[in-house]
Amino acid sequence: MSARKRVCVVVLGDIGRSPRMQYHVKSLVEHNFAVDLVGYLETTPIATITSSEQVKIHELNPFPNLGLPRLVNYITKTIWQFLTLTVALLSISRPDLMLCQNPPAIPTLIVCYYYCWVRNTRLLVDWHNYTHTILALTSSEGSFVVRLARWIESYYGRRSAGNLCVTEAMKKNLLEMWDIKATVLYDRPPDHFHPISLEEKHQLYVQLSKTISQFITKSPDDFKESGVVESTIFTQKLSNGTILAKATRPGILVSSTSWTPDEDFGILLQALELYEEHVSGKPEGAFPDLVCIITGKGPDKEHYQSILKEKQWKHVAVATPWLENQDYPKLLAAADLGVCLHWSSSGLDLPMKVVDMFGCGLPVCAINFKCLNELVQHRKNGFIFENSQQLFQHLCYWFEKFPDNIALVPVKDEFDRSLKAFQQLRWKDNWDREALTYFQ
Repeated sequence: MSARKRVCVVVLGDIGRSPRMQYHVKSLVEHNFAVDLVGYLETTPIATITSSEQVKIHELNPFPNLGLPRLVNYITKTIWQFLTLTVALLSISRPDLMLCQNPPAIPTLIVCYYYCWVRNTRLLVDWHNYTHTILALTSSEGSFVVRLARWIESYYGRRSAGNLCVTEAMKKNLLEMWDIKATVLYDRPPDHFHPISLEEKHQLYVQLSKTISQFITKSPDDFKESGVVESTIFTQKLSNGTILAKATRPGILVSSTSWTPDEDFGILLQALELYEEHVSGKPEGAFPDLVCIITGKGPDKEHYQSILKEKQWKHVAVATPWLENQDYPKLLAAADLGVCLHWSSSGLDLPMKVVDMFGCGLPVCAINFKCLNELVQHRKNGFIFENSQQLFQHLCYWFEKFPDNIALVPVKDEFDRSLKAFQQLRWKDNWDREALTYFQ
């Protein structure tokens, strides 16, 4: 019997917030590979990874916050990551292949390339975006660090044994810019991102109402109604077990973010401000109140939370919880509309959050950028906007006379058909078709 092939998967980031790399590992396990997974463990990975005997996680020690000046901190952190990643890789058994996530290229591509060269291991790079375009967000195109990152990506990318990327636009750009031939592996939703029943929605609302105050019913008369034994602001449960959606419930708007500079949540807040002003001048029942749930962790979260605390909205409520892996897909399936503010530093990658929303049957409003049409088609499976005014207009269009606007039935039917077609191809089948051959 032949020995099980080994693959080392390197994520120089939080494994739990790297869904694409986790899905790679899940697919490798399903095909009986042994996997060494190297990365940070700030967030718990999916259960398939943590419970599998075929996966060994090698946790990297995070760089301590020393309060250093920005440039000194970046140099010191890079040296730290170089050393900790090198030590971690030297501690594992020789893999047959290494799968490395880019970005970040510094120092990941350098360490992984020379490790593979010494250990006679094939290196496969999965291009999610470009490091140099991300660095340019807080620097300039001509800065030394940006030019260095660009050179590292081009030099080591050309010397890898294979390359995967996330869009056709990126595939074309890699070939034209650096003569790198890549295979497009689109992000697709795994099976646990799927539509759910009204009963499942009610259970989720009840569960989340324990930590999200906006989900708690505000009407003291709810339980005075005949047969009501359990109630949230959206649904109620009768004594015979029947679940009913409330006719005057708020709409649920959901967005997820890593709270980074490539997502300007000021656009969403401005749109919500416009919605608040608009609804305040309309008769009751013309537009619903909105509960906006923004999930995720990241550096800009406290900044936006401080802005939200100053808002005195009557028709819009915003919550910013962190959801467990098992609850996030359910929330998407229980929402009425998704919002995506990811615009891509390179204009060549697509937001995974939209893929997840589509997998759950949730239409989305997405901010426009160069290759977004590879995923979102305006008025076919969602809406595209350029600014807060357009987002506000889409919110008004979607939620007018909510939840029973007869005029929206043809549009919602078109969305439903498109999203069901999208859900026919899941991550597993797509990975088997496009990526498996690299590992075999």
